[in-house]
Amino acid sequence: MNVAVRDFPDPQAVSPESCPALVLNADFRPLSYYPLSLWNWQDAIKAVFLDRVNIVSHYEKVIHSPSLEVKLPSVVSLKSYVKPAKYPAFTRFNVFLRDKFQCQYCGVSEDLTFDHVIPRSLGGKTLWNNVVAACSPCNLRKGGQLPKHAQMWPRQHPVQPTVYQLHANGRLFPPNYLHESWMDYLYWDSELEP
Repeated sequence: MNVAVRDFPDPQAVSPESCPALVLNADFRPLSYYPLSLWNWQDAIKAVFLDRVNIVSHYEKVIHSPSLEVKLPSVVSLKSYVKPAKYPAFTRFNVFLRDKFQCQYCGVSEDLTFDHVIPRSLGGKTLWNNVVAACSPCNLRKGGQLPKHAQMWPRQHPVQPTVYQLHANGRLFPPNYLHESWMDYLYWDSELEP
């Protein structure tokens, strides 16, 4: 039986572009979970040289200048605490994140758009408390009707979330790539195994 042995790539063969740095606040919590607070390697190195961050962990990847050799940081923490905003910006993405990327009428996660619970044609505003994630078929079916006329009610009442609520929802959707050096900082409040 032949078994293929896969060699791990030489760290120096890895492109610096594939080495983002996780950015932590001064309290060692990520600035955001979704999208995950990441800097490209150039921004991370610049922040190190401007003395704005501490290097918490690094990759094996080394970059060179004519007079300097530096390991790329994989985790950095800000030296000054940045107070997070209490409420997130009202954006389409944040509406989807609040609603956990599910249509609030049927629960599917594909072909999402957003729906005004009270239609704009009837005086509804584009605000947190009147907009929900909806799939295109449900949005078309509801049309410009009130929920009682369409017999369609959102699964949860739309409200303005806090940043912490969006962070909690963001943890449900981890990015495709998580470096092992990030794990101790991403789920700091999860239950520890014995």
